[in-house]
Amino acid sequence: MVEGARALPRESAKFPWYALKVRTSAEVRIRDVIERRGYEVFLPSNIESRRYSDRVQKVESALFPGYLFARLDIDRRLPILQTSGVEAIIGFGGKFEPVNEAEILAIRKVLASGAKAIPWPYLKEGDRVRVQFGALEGLEGILVKTKTQDRIIISVHLLQRSIAAEIDRSWIRPIDSLPKAQGNDRESPRGIRSSVKRGDSRSCPALRRP
Repeated sequence: MVEGARALPRESAKFPWYALKVRTSAEVRIRDVIERRGYEVFLPSNIESRRYSDRVQKVESALFPGYLFARLDIDRRLPILQTSGVEAIIGFGGKFEPVNEAEILAIRKVLASGAKAIPWPYLKEGDRVRVQFGALEGLEGILVKTKTQDRIIISVHLLQRSIAAEIDRSWIRPIDSLPKAQGNDRESPRGIRSSVKRGDSRSCPALRRP
């Protein structure tokens, strides 16, 4: 499933997206478990061909290794945190932090367009551009150039992670004097996991780095 999104027609749409730190290489399994519990889950992913000694196999691979996104009522987070493989919900300063909805929409637009996307180092500075034509029209991001291809960088600032999608340079125009994106000057993200004493429903947040 290239787009990696499995939107469920539930009341979850009224809740914000949160980033979950999960066990790397187990993102697909953990997504499926959380989804079966009734949550709307988004795992940005692509299909990779992996070569083994006796075969080549196509597998779903996370674009943000070790992370996935879920809509949830943060006050009812225990079913998420009790899921095997979920390490924390990302936040800052001991508080859970929602992911910017526009960043989720931008990633979904890239994946729905069919553009080849790959994980990319997080960038704080660079030339911001807007796509003027094609399937990604209206999308804003950072332009970078590799040896063979121009790419537009889409970032999730809360995670300090990015993906890069191939783009035709003739489709884009520079954006001048844009304010810096929120979150660039923040500390590195931290995961917050609640521990619950037996017989006590009160939670005690504890900070963990992803």
